[in-house]
Amino acid sequence: MIRASFRFYAELNDLLPYERRAVSFDLEFPPGQTVKHLVESCGVPHTEIDLILVNGVSVDFSHQLQQGDRVSIYPVFETLDITSIGNLRPDPLRGCAFVLDCHLGRLAAYLRLLGLDVLYRNDYSDDELAAISEKEKRICVTRDRGLLKRKQISHGCLIYSLAPREQTLEVIRRFQLEKQLNPFTRCVNCNGLLYAVDEETIADQLLPGTRSHYHDFARCTNCGKIYWQGSHYRRLIEFVESIVNR
Repeated sequence: MIRASFRFYAELNDLLPYERRAVSFDLEFPPGQTVKHLVESCGVPHTEIDLILVNGVSVDFSHQLQQGDRVSIYPVFETLDITSIGNLRPDPLRGCAFVLDCHLGRLAAYLRLLGLDVLYRNDYSDDELAAISEKEKRICVTRDRGLLKRKQISHGCLIYSLAPREQTLEVIRRFQLEKQLNPFTRCVNCNGLLYAVDEETIADQLLPGTRSHYHDFARCTNCGKIYWQGSHYRRLIEFVESIVNR
C-alpha cells in the first residue's frame, strides 16, 4: 500500500468531512491510483479543482502518486491567472456557455436574462448533460457533485446555494463574467437571441392594450416569442442592477 498526505484549500473544504477540513491528512491506497480518483474519493469533484501540486510541482489528473507524496489541492482562482503553471486542463474554454441540470430552472432564466448562453431542459438526464457538456464545450452547472465526477465533464460548477439569486452570483463570480453580461438580449424561455422588430410586422399578434401603450418590441430568433417593456420591466431592471451592484 502507498501512503500520501493530502491538503485541500479554501472552499474545497466545504466538500470534506469536518475532521478533514483545513488540515493535512493521510490516505492509504494501492499502487496505480490516479490523483483524480483519489481527490474525488474524498468527495471533491475534479471540476472544482484548478491546481494540484505534488511535492510543490503542478501535475495533471492522470498523475499516479508515490509513497510519501504531499498533495495540495486548490479551487478555481477568481483573481489569479495560473495558466502558465496549471496542468489540469490543456484545452481552456474560449468562452463561457452553460448547460444546467433539471433542478436549476430559475437560475437558467436569470442567467439568460443577463445575456448568457444557457441550455436548460427540465428533463435532461445525467447522461445527456454530460454528453452536451463534452460535445458543445459547455460548463455543466449542477448541485449534484456526483455528476461532476464524470470524466466526460471537463468544466463544471457545483452550486452551493438554494436561492436562485445567490446561485446567479455564484456563477458570475466563479467565472468572472461581469464584463460578459449583456442583459435583455436572450429569450428567457429558449435561450434564442433577441432582435428588434417593427411594430407593424407583429401588430396582429398583439393585444389592443399592448399596441396602444408600447411601441418598442423584440422577437426571439428561435421560438418567435415577442418582448416589450411592460409593467414587469422595472422589476427586471432592479434585479439586473442588484446583481451587477453585488
